[in-house]
Amino acid sequence: MEQRTIAFIGSGNMAEAIFSGMLASDYDKNRIIAANRGRERLEYIRNKYGIQITQNNHEATEKADVVVMSVKPQMMEEVCTALTDIDFSSKLVISIAAGVTSQRIASLLNSDIALVRVMPNTPSLLNRGMSGLFANENVSENDKQYAQQLLKSVGEICWTEQETGINSITGISGSGPAYFFLFMEAIQQEAQRQGFDSETARMLVQQTALGAAEMVVNNPDLNISTLRERVTSKGGTTAAALSTFNAHALNDIVSKAIQSAVSRAEEMEKLF
Repeated sequence: MEQRTIAFIGSGNMAEAIFSGMLASDYDKNRIIAANRGRERLEYIRNKYGIQITQNNHEATEKADVVVMSVKPQMMEEVCTALTDIDFSSKLVISIAAGVTSQRIASLLNSDIALVRVMPNTPSLLNRGMSGLFANENVSENDKQYAQQLLKSVGEICWTEQETGINSITGISGSGPAYFFLFMEAIQQEAQRQGFDSETARMLVQQTALGAAEMVVNNPDLNISTLRERVTSKGGTTAAALSTFNAHALNDIVSKAIQSAVSRAEEMEKLF
């Protein structure tokens, strides 16, 4: 990965996941700066990762070639307003804040910035993330490659040509882990009703989910529907269960749930 000085403005879990992945990919720790309000959090980061730390966002941003805006959406205005005197003309800005558009960030920074918006998800903490990326018109191919390599250090990535695609990615993979957790939770609860203790029920669920995911990953040439069909014998137990799901319109429920998440992402763009 190209070695640029990179500053994380806000150093929460997702920022930590990214710079942890960078370090695992042999990124120079002396070129990573973590900025955060909380001193205790910064001391933890310095002790664990050995990177630069500061409580001064302005100082970190001035030093950086790449600025990662990793603050909460409701904090974006306050943070950006304090950085408006900085020259961003030669910097790449990467935002992982949900619901804040590239145009809004440029307006807050009072600068015609090169910006990549990223929607990661929590499995990035395990280097199993799925991140969607959008680059505005000021981002060079070299900058796109850098952003791509950066996010690939914590998982897989995909680009969307339109910024509205970030909202769709939010509804699918950004919020997606919670959908699977909910389904797994429901199966675990039923397993316990079937007489298994909570530990055994959880093992049954998590290993089944892990195995199913691995089968999808290891069979890229097969449709997921084909994998489902291979488990489903006509008139068998799996067919009985799937028939119940279909009778309760599982596909429609999933579709409506994702659309709700996308709509909320669109609403958030108006709030921040």
